[in-house]
Amino acid sequence: MRYLVYILKRLVSLVPVLLGISLIVFFLIRLIPGDPAASLLGSHATPDAIREIRSQLGLDQPVWSQYLTFLGHLFQGDLGHSYVYDSAVTELIALSLPTTLWLLVSATIFTVLIAVPLAVLAAARRNGVADNIIRAVPVIGLGLPSFWLGIMLILVFGLKLGWFPVAGYGDTFGEHVVGMILPGLTIALTLSPILIRSLRASMIDVLSSDYIVTARSKGLSSSRVVLGHALRNASISSITVLGVNIAYLTGSTLVVERVFSLPGMGQQMINSILGRDFPTVQGITLVFAVMVVAVNLLTDLTHAALDPRVSLA
Repeated sequence: MRYLVYILKRLVSLVPVLLGISLIVFFLIRLIPGDPAASLLGSHATPDAIREIRSQLGLDQPVWSQYLTFLGHLFQGDLGHSYVYDSAVTELIALSLPTTLWLLVSATIFTVLIAVPLAVLAAARRNGVADNIIRAVPVIGLGLPSFWLGIMLILVFGLKLGWFPVAGYGDTFGEHVVGMILPGLTIALTLSPILIRSLRASMIDVLSSDYIVTARSKGLSSSRVVLGHALRNASISSITVLGVNIAYLTGSTLVVERVFSLPGMGQQMINSILGRDFPTVQGITLVFAVMVVAVNLLTDLTHAALDPRVSLA
């Protein structure tokens, strides 16, 4: 019951956060150079035609009035109508959101598959050769831009070896899985070094705990002690690190989507910015913001569920 109350309190506290995000998103987008009406009509548009389009789109109204209209529609689940695509923004997002979610899930899976075994090996072989290599090599990924990593993976595994597609992600489930391997790895290679360092440090602390010493004294094998006892407790803090970084990378997926030509929200957002499509840009930005907030909330709830020391007040 306390956990349910804790969830409700967290959900209620998100309301002012999301309202603040909508306010910031709406007004910052208005700072993008260019006039949407002029972009729609082209370079040969007359001033009268531009004024008429601005009136039809409601862009001739005061900014605060436009925001109140936007907020009213938002409470009804309406993110507006795209200037460029001539379609409801919610429909456009519904088409592109699955691709972005596929990318985030793929990146998370590859990050865990890379980071957990390496962190466990490094902690179990502390200050050994394996530990020094694992601490040194993955750090390279932190200094490499994600777009450069993506291009290198395309050149090696896509063009030279021909193992994976270099663009798009197919139509069937199997094609989606294969098409997301290189994009997911691109993100995972930049994220896994952070998780490796965090999990390794937690594992080292746990392995020096009294209950681990007791488990070893009872004759339990090293693998059982490390995997059965230490890893479970050490992973609690690392879940928070993973969640925070996944939330941070949610908004930066547009770079990876651009490199691999994925029809996700990031790709759509770039096209909308170039077309001065205000409703689509602010709709996608809001969805990204909600995803970040949701990931952080799920991370906190998972941490609270796994760690009894977390206060649910």
